[in-house]
Amino acid sequence: MWNKFGNSRLPARFFAKCQNMKIKKICQVELKPTSPFNFDATFHKPDHFTSGDNYWQPGVKWQTWWWKGKDVGLKFENKGVVDKPKILISVYAASKLNKKLLNSLIEEIKYRYNLDFNLGDFYKSFSKDKVLNPIIKKWRGMRPGHPSSLYEYLIIGIVLQNATVRRSIQMFKALLEKYGKPLEFDDKKLWCFWAPGALKNVFEEELRSLKVGYRAKSIKRIDDYFAQRLMDESELRQKDRETQMKELLKLYGVGPATVWYLLFDVFHHWDFFNHISPWEQKIYSKLFFNRDPEDPVPVEKLLKHFEKYGDYKQLAVHYIWEDLWWKRKNQNIPWLEKLIRA
Repeated sequence: MWNKFGNSRLPARFFAKCQNMKIKKICQVELKPTSPFNFDATFHKPDHFTSGDNYWQPGVKWQTWWWKGKDVGLKFENKGVVDKPKILISVYAASKLNKKLLNSLIEEIKYRYNLDFNLGDFYKSFSKDKVLNPIIKKWRGMRPGHPSSLYEYLIIGIVLQNATVRRSIQMFKALLEKYGKPLEFDDKKLWCFWAPGALKNVFEEELRSLKVGYRAKSIKRIDDYFAQRLMDESELRQKDRETQMKELLKLYGVGPATVWYLLFDVFHHWDFFNHISPWEQKIYSKLFFNRDPEDPVPVEKLLKHFEKYGDYKQLAVHYIWEDLWWKRKNQNIPWLEKLIRA
């Protein structure tokens, strides 16, 4: 989704003004995702911008997680192979989590990273597709995955609106420094997101002082909405897609474009594809039609092109999109770099 890039660890000076909360390992949990499973391609998305709440290296991912009132640190380690996957999760917290809370955390991890997703039908459906099948073979076992709650995703989406990558990073950094909590665990220092509703007593003027501009109103309205418990993510997951769209569009500053992203990343609708941003339009035009990004293919034509992926439209494009950003990690792609700098 996001036009964001790079490894997700911020420099030490980012934490200079805050006292780190040191948390300890309280338990380890072993999970066995459905096979096949690609650990690195699931837990690391190269198109994501530096957010400061996670750090990845091949075979290992560190992630902070606010969960039901607890600030948690997670370390994911790859202990298996694609066809026989196994993940070891080390859980860090200030104090022991009760069994019910720990179990709910593990179930949430499985949901957000799609660890129980069966990719068999998707792979079978496109085993003869000349564009998609080679990418499927290359990234066999990759799942869509996003560590953020609906609330966190909305805040991130707001700072990405109408802004360059550098500007978005500056805004998010300012928000985390002000309202997040710096955690230290397993020799890593990472920020943990604040709780939904934590900005209840924050005035819009204070948010504007962080140089987020007009987005201050959207951030404040979204936080107030969640503070009043007018939306329950768990309950909304159980609703049909039309109901989810209707409820999401009630949120201030959330339009059809944001809803489209939410339906894929947060609510796991693999077939819903009805929006393409101008930036993505340029990239898709080059990827699928080898067209000059500055003379892009009309959105209507692109959407029609994706219809061939049927029930897996969004998932298919996700595979092709992620393949592009992994290539960028290892080689220079001039036309793409030009779009990133724009």
